[in-house]
Amino acid sequence: MITIHTSVKTKEKPSSCISVRAFLVVAIVLLVILFLCGSLSYFIPQGSFARDVAGNIIPGTYEAGEIAGISFGRVITAPVRVFASEDALSIIMISVFLLVMSGIFNILEETGGVKTFVVSIMRNLRDRGGPVVCITVLIFMLFGSLFGMFEELVTLLPLIIVFMLSMKMDTLVGVGSCLLAACFGFSTAITNPFSVGTAAQFAGIPASSGAWLRIVFFGIVYLTLCVWLMNYIRKIEKDPKASPTYASDEQRRKTLMDELGDIPENQQKIFRVYSGFFAIQGVLLVAVACIREISGFAIPILAASFLITGLISGWIVSGRLFTVLGMFAKGAVSMLPAVAMIALASSVKLVMVESNIIDTVMQFVLELLVGRSKIVTILLIYALILFLQLFIGSASAKIFLVMPIVLPITNALGISPRLVILTYCMADGFTDVILPTNPVLLIGLSMAKVSYFKWLKWTWKLQLLLFVISVLVLLFGTMIGY
Repeated sequence: MITIHTSVKTKEKPSSCISVRAFLVVAIVLLVILFLCGSLSYFIPQGSFARDVAGNIIPGTYEAGEIAGISFGRVITAPVRVFASEDALSIIMISVFLLVMSGIFNILEETGGVKTFVVSIMRNLRDRGGPVVCITVLIFMLFGSLFGMFEELVTLLPLIIVFMLSMKMDTLVGVGSCLLAACFGFSTAITNPFSVGTAAQFAGIPASSGAWLRIVFFGIVYLTLCVWLMNYIRKIEKDPKASPTYASDEQRRKTLMDELGDIPENQQKIFRVYSGFFAIQGVLLVAVACIREISGFAIPILAASFLITGLISGWIVSGRLFTVLGMFAKGAVSMLPAVAMIALASSVKLVMVESNIIDTVMQFVLELLVGRSKIVTILLIYALILFLQLFIGSASAKIFLVMPIVLPITNALGISPRLVILTYCMADGFTDVILPTNPVLLIGLSMAKVSYFKWLKWTWKLQLLLFVISVLVLLFGTMIGY
């Protein structure tokens, strides 16, 4: 009997903790971009557009000025001064939101909330064969798409692999049902606060704006992944040795027991409490999406809801308020490097604004894009995000880096911020499970004991298919004026 233990425990690091190496790589890249932008002020002239009452640039009104470089002192202090800039409120609000979400997710993880929730559902579905894979995929994708959970879900990977092996499937089915599903859910964001929520806040539109196409895209990707996994399952059912992990799986099955154990009373309590927690968040997400009067305040509302209900849920489960507060503090502290990344990314815009070259850069880009089709522009933005994804994994940091330039340009070209946000989500997420620069992928593969090249061979066709689907959806969105 496989007994799943989810008692309260103390971990060395929260799953959302950013590694030192990953942080240093991103910080170096952002610093290079920051100093590059500062250097540009010594080579390109100042300039400005006329703007309408909403603050949008008016094409054709650009006026060039003189070259006047910004001082090195202002460049080097920009990451600090950005908290007193015109964007300070947005930066602080997003930063607080990230800290709250990370703290609550750490409580969920350390008190066994997500694990118990998933195990309880799987335990009741265990004897339903192949369809259980599609249900598991749906659960993980919804967590990623609605709540922005990815790293937290990967901690469940060993459990999902054991579950799939006990059903006569293989390790790759387990990895696909957990790692791929969580990542694809994050990428097909419906209300993901870390991508859709942050970008919508930046664009000044409700997070619910244009949600219908994101829901359609979520459904397409969900069906694609399910069909992919089911075809693979049929393949290994006909010939088990066709599985790339056949030999290692046979060894692992010898140590497996036949069924998942009953959930003890305390785990039933955990399931009930956190079912209520997720139900409250789900209702609130729908309310924020449907009620126009509050949709503009999605991030502070969600942050307050997660904070209050998360702390109360953790307190009910553990019975120790100060322990729960400690878990929250540890999770929040682990997100501080992400706040530093946001400050660095935001300081790029600050330097360009203070040196009066941001409009000059926009004018240069507009001259390149004027006369080109909107789909070409969208695909160029898609390619830009894909390129940055090689170096900057943080969704929020990339938003603060690129949106100050991209949104005014696309608005001037008649492209809606809804389409830009959808493009961003597509480019930001899917490659997280194929790029070897992503530490979450490497950690997940090490948990599964699957080599990167074996994984690449198994998933590259799926990634190519998703790329084609993404481009087609973007083409459709452009054609209908989404």
